[in-house]
Amino acid sequence: MCGRRRNRPARPHGAAGAGQNASVPDRRLETPFPLDLPLTLGPLRRGPADPCLRIGPDEAWRATGTPCGPATLHIRRERDAVKVSAWGAGAEWALDTAPALLGFDDAPAGFEPRHPLLADLHRRFRGLRIGRSAAVVEALVPSILEQKVTSAEANRSYAALVRKFGEPAPGPIDLLLPPRPDVLAAAPYWSFHPLGIERRRADAIRRVCARSDRLERVTASAPSAASRVLTSVPGIGPWTAAEVAAVALGDPDAVSVGDFHLPNVIAWALAGERRADDARMLELLEPYRGHRLRAVRLIEAAGIAPPRRAPRAPIRSIAAI
Repeated sequence: MCGRRRNRPARPHGAAGAGQNASVPDRRLETPFPLDLPLTLGPLRRGPADPCLRIGPDEAWRATGTPCGPATLHIRRERDAVKVSAWGAGAEWALDTAPALLGFDDAPAGFEPRHPLLADLHRRFRGLRIGRSAAVVEALVPSILEQKVTSAEANRSYAALVRKFGEPAPGPIDLLLPPRPDVLAAAPYWSFHPLGIERRRADAIRRVCARSDRLERVTASAPSAASRVLTSVPGIGPWTAAEVAAVALGDPDAVSVGDFHLPNVIAWALAGERRADDARMLELLEPYRGHRLRAVRLIEAAGIAPPRRAPRAPIRSIAAI
């Protein structure tokens, strides 16, 4: 296993080791539990046009930076196993961490769904696992983009950011790698403006990328300690830290306090209340402490939300942010 450094230059697309003339390392992982790839890997995807990730019912492709260099991971679901293959300088690292990504370290047996709805959803979505990407900055950048804007706006900006600053991923499929932290840290703030990203979020992205080595090390910390490190960076608050903990650290108890919609979703699902604040959401989730993220993801997987009484918010110009 190589070190934590993620700023190594990417191998040129099509070079040896990308899959054309070299053997492709792969592994077969037996799954003694149900595994739903879209439900498990879905939190990694930033909208349907995410240039770094493709997820289908039985297979997924993911481009990522690793401490050893770029990698593309292919996951294919079989009857009682998954087969994972990888390309690029970071292929072995990607294969080593694939079990954690797929939730092999998850422990859903400790979840006791007392609410009838959660008990039903837990049965229906037995294949939902809490995975761990171990890619902190790759989770931070799109989470910063989601601050104070709609998901549609954030996803559009993220796809544009990857197309502008990313590089072709190794392997046989047309994916792009998430931009390297050193590239984003060196980019002037005004280069983000055509992507729909105003200076405040651009500066936050540049700031975390400049601290990427330190921030990546929080994967070895407890969630509370990791949150303290993340929120010590200006522009990173509890909401963003929780979003990162849910994806990069695989924390089954992460709750995104400060979310615009989530309290209403949880209150509607668990209490039939249209409106709620963070305090009420946390009160309703308290019986599931230790697995609060699991409860949230089950509710989100079912598409439960209070009825709308107003039209969706319009897409805004960054000048208004």
